[in-house]
Amino acid sequence: MTRPEKLYQRLLASTSRRISFRELETLLRGFGFELKRTKGSHRSYKHPLVAEVVTIQPRGKDALPYQVERLLELIGDYGLHIVE
Repeated sequence: MTRPEKLYQRLLASTSRRISFRELETLLRGFGFELKRTKGSHRSYKHPLVAEVVTIQPRGKDALPYQVERLLELIGDYGLHIVE
């Protein structure tokens, strides 16, 4: 099991949805999102199958919970899978 897969399984099993900002970026890249733009602390990721751009920014070392939830929604809505 790859690191993005382990992170994803841990998120699905957890109710708190708390992960570090680096782990969120690992998940985004693992699901095929590519970094398109960085402006200050904001990073914009795009996926070829997803119509919207995902913009994330850290809160200290942690990812913001609503951004983690949004990524999980996009994975489900678009049927995204881990890219090997």
